[in-house]
Amino acid sequence: MFIITVTYARPLAEIDQHMSGHIAFLDKYYKAGKIIFSGKQQPRTGGVILAHQTTETEINQMLAEDPFQQLSLATYSVMEVVPTKWDKRFDHFIERPQ
Repeated sequence: MFIITVTYARPLAEIDQHMSGHIAFLDKYYKAGKIIFSGKQQPRTGGVILAHQTTETEINQMLAEDPFQQLSLATYSVMEVVPTKWDKRFDHFIERPQ
């Protein structure tokens, strides 16, 4: 599981001009089952994405498709997390060793 922090590198007006492309990027990976949630940080300095069923290499390949990265509008921090405790409502997102 990966927590991806998106930090805007350009003014919000420029970010907003490319938001529809960013949302299309997110939708592609929601449909592929790779993203669990995404959202804007408050205050609005970037966003957060929670991804699963993937590898760090795949995450980097995914992010290369994001218009925010392609246009140098944002930077990304990728952190892998191995959950050791969770609420039962989160069970179907947890990747258990085979």
